[in-house]
Amino acid sequence: MSSPDTAVNDDASLRTLADYYRAFSTLEVQAVWPYFHEPSLLISPQGVFAVTTFATLAAVFTPAMEGLRTREFSRSELRVGSVKSLSASATLVTGIATRYKHNGQELDRAGVTYVLRKAESGWKIAVIVLHDAH
Repeated sequence: MSSPDTAVNDDASLRTLADYYRAFSTLEVQAVWPYFHEPSLLISPQGVFAVTTFATLAAVFTPAMEGLRTREFSRSELRVGSVKSLSASATLVTGIATRYKHNGQELDRAGVTYVLRKAESGWKIAVIVLHDAH
């Protein structure tokens, strides 16, 4: 059974992810940077990337965002599968990220797992794992 504090943390961490998805949909790296913990970790089929600076994040995200621009990307949505409070300062969120074109057609989807950490300035993404959508 979850406590009221857990529910508040879950709500706040999910709001952070919703805001991050809106920022990502701009395809501007500087718009997503504030949502990342310093340091953070990105794990994908392409490899593991330790993000310690904006330059590192830009090196990973810029080519991906440019590729999405060429594919007529419009927005991304997260369908949350589960949320688990690990502690007062850590939450695990799993779901499916779906990307859409300007005409509303689905571009692609991927499974995503996030670990968010509660920092002084609010909830931040500490780990992203991209995996198969199931």
